[in-house]
Amino acid sequence: MATKGTTELIVVRHAPALSEGRIAGRRDVGADCSSALDFDALRNAIGTVDHILVSPAMRCQQTMAHLWPEANGEVDARLWEQDFGDWEGHGYSELPDLGALGLAELAGSRPPRGESFLDMAARCTPVLLEAADREGKVAVIAHAGVVRVALGLALGEMPSGLSFQVAPLSMTTILALPGPAWSIESVNWIPR
Repeated sequence: MATKGTTELIVVRHAPALSEGRIAGRRDVGADCSSALDFDALRNAIGTVDHILVSPAMRCQQTMAHLWPEANGEVDARLWEQDFGDWEGHGYSELPDLGALGLAELAGSRPPRGESFLDMAARCTPVLLEAADREGKVAVIAHAGVVRVALGLALGEMPSGLSFQVAPLSMTTILALPGPAWSIESVNWIPR
């Protein structure tokens, strides 16, 4: 729970993408929002929020609408997922094996005609810092990549965010403390 001068930043990954097992990235695909129980559990775990920021992606918009039907979140295009360029729409088994790369190399690696994780981080970081400057509890409904950027910010080393798995409809809570300092409260938590 946030104390005076602290912002509770809750970054939620959208519900499962209806991408037929293919990379969605910047493709605007819908979300599987069929589990009312999962949405109820997540809404109850988050509680009342003071601000909602949301990616323009359909899957994020749908997730927000199922969490808070009456809410009007602030849409911010900087919260889009990483642009995977020529890899968009391909099955995961069709991608090159990048397993031998270290985190720093992986973070800087760009798909053809796409952006690297570090490119995406440069785009997302300002909006996350702006969110952290707001008072109270701020929910950000976005993508796995955005969650990883938030974790990289909190850890003070951006590539480290790539170390985390981020499940659909999970929440990651980070406290932005005066100083400024960041404290990770939970990662990839799926309330049940």
